[in-house]
Parts: sequence; C-alpha cells; structure tokens
Amino acid sequence: MKIDVNQLAEHFAHTPFQVEGVYRYARNPGVPYADYTDSFPGFVFPLTGKIQFQFNGTPYIFSPGKVVHGGAKMKLDQKMFGITNWEYILVQYRICNSELEESSFSHQHFELSTGQSPRLIELIMRLWHVYNQRGGISMFQTEMLFREVLNETLLCVVNREDSCETTHILFERVSNYIHEYFYQSLTIASLAEQNNINRNRLSYVFRRHAGMGPAEYLLKYRINMAQEMLFTSDAPVQQIAQTVGIADPFYFSRVFKKQFGISPTEYRDTFINNPC
Repeated sequence: MKIDVNQLAEHFAHTPFQVEGVYRYARNPGVPYADYTDSFPGFVFPLTGKIQFQFNGTPYIFSPGKVVHGGAKMKLDQKMFGITNWEYILVQYRICNSELEESSFSHQHFELSTGQSPRLIELIMRLWHVYNQRGGISMFQTEMLFREVLNETLLCVVNREDSCETTHILFERVSNYIHEYFYQSLTIASLAEQNNINRNRLSYVFRRHAGMGPAEYLLKYRINMAQEMLFTSDAPVQQIAQTVGIADPFYFSRVFKKQFGISPTEYRDTFINNPC
C-alpha cells in the first residue's frame, strides 16, 4: 500500500503515542510464527536477509532499505526464501488517545522505501539496546529515540523521492539536448561537464531511466535518425552517416547492421526500392 509521507508525518506530529515494545527477530526454523499480529501496531526495520509476510493477504518483503508498518490484529502469513538468514527489529507502539486511534494510520499496513541508510540502522540498534535496559532514564530515552528513528525514516523516504525526481529531470534535460544536437560532436565528457556532474553520475541516470548508458543512447538515436533519412532522402550512405554525427562510414555501417540485421545499403534496397 502506498502512503503519503507528509500525511504520515503530520499524523505522528499531532497524535500522542508511546512505545510498547522493541523486539529483535532472526531466522529460527524451530519457532513457529503467529497467525495474527499483536494487539499493537508496529514498524518493522529489516536488518539483513529477506523474508515475506502478508498482512491481511497483502504481501510485503522484509529486506534492508525498506520499513514496513503493520496494524494491530491483522491476519499474518509468512513465506521463507530458501535457507536465507534474515533479521529484523519490530517496534510496537500505542496511540494514547482512543478517539484519535480510530482515524490513525495504526490500522493500516504499508511500506516505506528508505534506501540503505547507515544512520537509520545505527538509531534502530541504539533504540533496541536502550529499550532492554532498566530504569526511568532508559524509558525516556526509548521514547526519544523512537521519534528520532521515525524522523530519520521519513527523511530517508523524502530524500529518496526527491532524488528520483531530480534524476528524471536531469535525464529529460540531457536526452532532449541529444535529440536536438545529435549531429554535433557530442561526447559523454562534454555532456557531463555541461550539466555540472561527473561521468559516473550521468551513466547512472541514463541506466536508471533509459536502461542503457549515455553513449549507447546517443548512438542508438543517431542510427534511428539515419534509418529515417534512408527512407526520406536519396543522399549517399556516407553523407547520411556524417549528417547524424558519425564520421567513419565503415563504423556507421557496422553499427547499423548490428541494430537492424542488414547494412544501410541493403536496408534502402529492401524497403525503398522494393516496397512490395
């Protein structure tokens, strides 16, 4: 279930709550799992490995980089992935106002994509250690640390979403530039420098949004434009190659054949001179 992070943050800002328990679980084939969640809602913070749980029939995979929330008294099913070890920490909490509880997120199950965050892992481990100590100070620290954990969780989600949006904007800007100036002597280094990023970052953005690196993207676009020119003009193949920004006609023919299975000349003869 997708959740609005801002609404979730506002909910916890205005709703009084307190920690009911902090528990650490690890793979133990000899211990059966429960059929229902406990009487309190909780956040699951995966530490290692992978395991699937279903909350009221909706599956969630517990793995590092995610935080999963489950409501109270939900139907629970478990699925193991072979003999893979797994470990997670469960933090249960209680809404202190019964009237607010009815309209809260505590009855919902959802997943938050935090990405890998050493800071979040550090906080959740500190929370687990503090909870298992005795005394009023540890109780107070538990409440404070849980709020730090929630704050870090929400920040991780927001930063991850902003990063996705930012990389998409960057991809659109660079790819549009390629579409407009593909015939010029473009290089990956110049594209990266023009956008104030390094080549590794540019490669990551294109692989994320186009499934290929920027050099391959540029080459494919040039070849596609050449394919169109073979249809619409009588220009020699060598001239078409130069027009799309590829100076070496032999390299152009080799790449064209790799993409379409036949040479540019054979392509023109097959689809233009013999349209039937």
